[in-house]
Order: sequence, then structure tokens, then C-alpha cells
Amino acid sequence: MMLIKEISMNDRKEIERQFEIIKRNTVDVIEEEELKKKLERSLSTGKPLRVKYGIDPTSPDIHIGHMVVIRKLREFQNLGHKVFFLIGDFTARIGDPTGRNETRPILSREEIKKNLTNYVEQVSRVLDVHKAEFVYNGNWLSILSIEEFIKIASCFTVAQILERDDFSARYKSGKAIYFHEFMYPLFQGYDSVVLESDIEIGATEQKFNLLAGRALQEFFGQEKQVVITMPILVGTDGKLKMSKTYKNHIPVSTTPDDMFGKIMSIPDTLMQSYASLLTDIDMKSFQRLVKESPRKAKAHLARNIVSQFFGEQEAEKAEDTFDRVFKEKQLPEEIPIIEIEEKKLGGKKANIVDILFVAGLVGSKSEAKRMIQQNAVKIDGHTMSDINAEIEINGKIVKVGKRKFAKITIV
Repeated sequence: MMLIKEISMNDRKEIERQFEIIKRNTVDVIEEEELKKKLERSLSTGKPLRVKYGIDPTSPDIHIGHMVVIRKLREFQNLGHKVFFLIGDFTARIGDPTGRNETRPILSREEIKKNLTNYVEQVSRVLDVHKAEFVYNGNWLSILSIEEFIKIASCFTVAQILERDDFSARYKSGKAIYFHEFMYPLFQGYDSVVLESDIEIGATEQKFNLLAGRALQEFFGQEKQVVITMPILVGTDGKLKMSKTYKNHIPVSTTPDDMFGKIMSIPDTLMQSYASLLTDIDMKSFQRLVKESPRKAKAHLARNIVSQFFGEQEAEKAEDTFDRVFKEKQLPEEIPIIEIEEKKLGGKKANIVDILFVAGLVGSKSEAKRMIQQNAVKIDGHTMSDINAEIEINGKIVKVGKRKFAKITIV
């Protein structure tokens, strides 16, 4: 039996210190008193709290919006607690219905495995992966018996599941809800039972799934986990949540120049939330800088965020490049060279839309046309506005949008 020592005045101060750090920047702590009791027990026994965070590998990239939660996980690590980074290799095959007005496509094992390839490396930019334990819910969910699943399902009513906003909106609009989608919160909740988590953390939109963990833990006779929700980072458009779907995200796996430039492109109204959620910048000083010079404040913010992922030296280089290109209207020092086989263009002279698409500077020909029509494409400094233009591109520098440069070589 583990002995619990009496809490001293210093220990109580430590509990309050940890509580304030954990609560900072959160939206919900369910329940606060439960968290304090868990912290007290942890301090008394010397046993760290078990903190769970789950992510489904539905995409190969993690964006800085994910880092809002991952930074909080790092705070738990700094406080001496144990982080369980759960990879939903099983739940990814179902697809989280959270925030969706339609059914997610079911991913194959091969797609999930491919998406997982760079996850640990990307997360390691912020989290101490050597102190975290990476677990995969396929290890237990894939071997659940029908009897065990029925037991889990008996913890919830259909009415409870339909109460969640995503399902109720789809039900009222007549859109299909497939039975396998009902299973998602049950499986995510069961993960908490298996891990015996003390705390589960996620974005605000995950609240229903996180609470399912509390319900299942109580059902299985465990102490309920504390649920902590974090704000959702707004994307670079300043309107919607950051998401690859909305094309307003900043990938962790991008270049320092691209990350710096994208942060500089965010609306001024987002600066304080980005600073608060993604950095350790002193907010009072930052707020003064925002009032004095929004541009300097945004550059300070961009440099701070980029340095977290690539180091201070790369952040300084990215700022120099940005200033040279956008303030001084010069070209960047290093421009990637893209080689294109002449036969792919049908000759030395080719349509500008085909050139942009074959070079990989746009995702589709329709995007190429749109960028040209928006006067967002330049060839050797000259704006292109005709989607039917036929040009010789060999040796010329192409600029697409504000930050994408390439020198085209025909081979």
C-alpha cells in the first residue's frame, strides 16, 4: 500500500502553483476541485499524474494549431507528470465526427501507416518525446470482443449520443449518420479506461469525446479523469479554425521562411491569441509593443514561433529573407531550382497555366488560373494576367503568391 504523507504549507503552495500553470489558457477544467485533489495525491505519494492526449493520423502533417495542446502537455512534463501521447491508429479508421457535417471517409491501414511516418519528429519540436509514452489504441481496440463492446455501449443511450451538436444538426437536416460514427466517442472513452488516465486534454470541440472517458471510467469503477479543453487556434484567414481542409493552416513540416511569412500574414487581431497560445512571450510587454508598432510586434511573434521549431538562427534568417523580399522588394538569397522535362510541356514554349501546374507551384490548373486572374503570378518580375499566355520559361524566376519563388530550368 502506498503511503500518503500529510500535506504541508509548502506542499499546498506547490499544489496551487501547479494548478495555476495547468489552468492557464484553458477553456474548461472539469472539475477543478478534482484536479486539486489529484495534484494533492500526486504530491503526497510522489506518483506523477497520467495525462492523456490523443490524435488520429488522418493527415501526414501536424500544424501549429495542434501545438496549442502539445505545449500544455509540455507544461505537464515540466511539472513532473507522465504524458501518454495516444496515436489513434484504430479510431482513425472510423473517423472522428467532431465538427463534421458529413461522414469522414474510412482510411485504410496503409494510409494510416503512411501518415504516421513523421508524427513523432514533428511533435518532438515542442514535446520531450523521451519522457512521453507513445501508445496506439489499435493494440486494445482491435481485439475487443463483441461481449466487451456491448458492455461499453451499454453505458450510453442513443439520446445521449444524438445530443451532441454534430449529430443533432445532421439528423435535423436529414443527412446520413452511420452507426460506426456512434462508436467513436465510446472507443475514445475506452482508451481512458485502458490507460487509467487522470487527466485528458483536447481542443474545445473534443469536449463530448473527453466527457465520454469520464463516463466510462466511472462505469468501470475507476476514478474519473479530469477533462481539460484548450482554445482552437484560428487560421491565417482570421475566420475559421486552423485546418488543412480550409487551407488556412501553417504546417510544422514547412520551411522557416514559409512559417515566418504565414505568421506575418495573419490579421493583427490574431496576434495576441497566437502569442498567448503558442509562445512564452510576456503578454504585458507584447501588448505594449502591439500598440506601439503592430508590424514589429508581429515580427517578434513570428521570430519567436519559428525559433521554437527551427532554432533562433533559422528564425533570424527567415526574418532577413522576409524583410528583403517584402520590405525591400528584393529576391530571396536562395531560390529553389525546378527542373521540367521539355516533353512534359510539349516544347520550349508552353501555356503559363501548364507551366505552373507541371512545376508543382500550384495544386491544380484551376488554382493556377485563379492565381493568374488575381495578378498573383510574376515571371522575372512581370505580372502575368492572361491565362492563355504562351511563354518560354527556361531560366526565368517565377513568383506565385507572396512567398513562393522558383527558378525554372527546362531539361
